[in-house]
Amino acid sequence: SLQLLEKTHRGKIDAIYIDPPYNTGNKDFIYDDAFIDTNDTFRHSKWLSFMQKRLIIARNLLSDSGVILISIDDNEYSDLKMLCDDVFGVDNNLGVFIVKSTPNARDYGFVGKMHEYMLFYGKKASAVTTNLMPIENKKFKYEDNIGGFNIHPLYNSNEAFTNINRPNLFYPFYLNPSSREGDFYKISLTKDCDNYIEIYPPKSVKNGVQFVWRWGKEKAQENINKEIIGYKVGEEYRIVQKMRHDEKLIRSILDSTEYTTRKGTAEIEQILGGKVFSFPKPLSLIKDMFYMATQKNYTILDFFAGSGTTGHAVMKLNAEDGGNRKFIICTNNENNICRDVTYERIKRVIDKENYEASLKYYKVDYIPISDRMYYEYADELLKHIRELVELENGVNFAENAEIGIVLTEEELDEFIANTDAFAKCRKLYMGHDLLPSEEQERMLKKYGIEISVIPDYYYRDLQEG
Repeated sequence: SLQLLEKTHRGKIDAIYIDPPYNTGNKDFIYDDAFIDTNDTFRHSKWLSFMQKRLIIARNLLSDSGVILISIDDNEYSDLKMLCDDVFGVDNNLGVFIVKSTPNARDYGFVGKMHEYMLFYGKKASAVTTNLMPIENKKFKYEDNIGGFNIHPLYNSNEAFTNINRPNLFYPFYLNPSSREGDFYKISLTKDCDNYIEIYPPKSVKNGVQFVWRWGKEKAQENINKEIIGYKVGEEYRIVQKMRHDEKLIRSILDSTEYTTRKGTAEIEQILGGKVFSFPKPLSLIKDMFYMATQKNYTILDFFAGSGTTGHAVMKLNAEDGGNRKFIICTNNENNICRDVTYERIKRVIDKENYEASLKYYKVDYIPISDRMYYEYADELLKHIRELVELENGVNFAENAEIGIVLTEEELDEFIANTDAFAKCRKLYMGHDLLPSEEQERMLKKYGIEISVIPDYYYRDLQEG
C-alpha cells in the first residue's frame, strides 16, 4: 500500500502517525512470512530492516513541512531513534514524548513499566508548524487572576540549587516602587532610579537554602517588564512571571489519565461491543497529537492502522475545530482485522457521531508479472487505474454522477453517447493518451465539462515495475 501511495501521494502527505509492532518477542510482527520471537538471534536487525523500508517510503510521501509521530516502547526505542536520525536526519528530530500509558504498573521483576515513547520528526524542521497545547489544571503558588494573568514564581521552587553551584542564575532585580501600573511594578537589571528596591531569589523557608532564578540575565533582559514583572504581596515585593489563563505549551511528558491503554481498550469495547483488539491507542492521545502537529487542511496517513484510532481521531478533531483534515489508513487483514475492526469502527463512529465524513475502502493485492511481457499483464493493471485516481483525488466514481472516467476511445464514445450521464457530469478524468475528436471536444466544451488528464506516471511506473 505504501508503494501504491508513492504513485498518488508522493510529497503530498502532511502528517504521519504510526503505532508499529513493538518487537516484544511475542510474535507481534512477521518478517519473510514468519513470526519473529525471542529465540530469533536476528530479531532486532530484522525489525530494523522491516521498519527502514517503510520509513524511507514514508519520508518520500511527506511534504516539506510534513511531520511523523511514531509510538514505541523500550524494546526498540534506542534502535528506532537511531534509524529515524538516519532516515529523517538528526536536525529534523523535533522531540520525544513520554506517554504514561500504564499508571498502575504491575511488578515485572525489577522496574514496573508505566510509560511508552512517541518520537516526533519533521521532513524539514525549519518548515514545520506546530500548535501549542492548552495548559489544563495548572496550579500556581501565588495568587491567580491578577490583572488577567496567573502569577508564577520565577525562581527554582522545586529544586534547591544554591547560588554556589548556579552562580549565573543568582543576581538582583531592581524594582521601582513608584512605577506601579495597575497591579504590577517596573523592574530592571540595573540601578536606573534613585528609589529602587533590590530583590534576590528568596531562601527556602524550611532549611534556609538560597534559591536561584530560573532564567539567566540575557533571557531576563529580553522579557523584562513583558513576561516578568514586579508584584507586591502585603508589604513584600516579588519578581514573578505573568502567564495568561489561556497560555499554551508543548510538554514532553503526557500523563493525562485519558492517554492510558486501558482507556483505549474501553473505547473499542464500547464501539464494537467487545475486546476485539489488543492495546489500542486511546482516542484523546492521538487527537491531541494531531491538534499539536497538524493544520486544519492536512492529509494524514497511518500505515499501521490497527483498530482505526487515527481515522476516529481525525474526524473528532475536525468536528471540534471545524477542520477539513483527510486521512488515509492502511493495515493488513490478518484475522480479518481490516474489515471487522478498522473499517467497522470508523463506519460505526461516522453513523453514531453524525460526522460529516465519507469513507472509501480499497483492497490491495498483487498482480504476478514474472515471466510475462508488459503487454501480457497491462490490461490487468489498467483495470485498477480507476482506484488510483479515486485515491489521489479523494473521489468516488461509483456514487457521484458529477464525475466520470474514461481510459479508452471506446469508453469515451460510450460516455458521450450516454446523454443522461453526459448532461450531469461536471468533471471527466481522461487517460493521458486519449485524443478526443473535434466533435467530442466541442461537446465537452458546450456542456462545461472540466477535463482532468490522468498522469502518465501511473502507466510509466507500472511499466518499469
